[in-house]
Amino acid sequence: MLVLSRHRDESIMIGDDVVVTIVDIRGDKVRLGIEAPQSIPVHRQEVYEAIQRENRRATQTGANATKDVRPPGDK
Repeated sequence: MLVLSRHRDESIMIGDDVVVTIVDIRGDKVRLGIEAPQSIPVHRQEVYEAIQRENRRATQTGANATKDVRPPGDK
């Protein structure tokens, strides 16, 4: 792990496309601003892990899980 020291309003570059800026520091909390192309998803780690868990769960759903799902307007 690379550890860097930065002050408020200072930034780091990740590759050529991602800029992480220290926006605010209050006590033990640091607010970050992240500039990245829309093609690069940016999530808090706990949100990313929840998305991964849900994706794994969705791929493990049995073949019969959608047998009663009908197209919109089909009664």
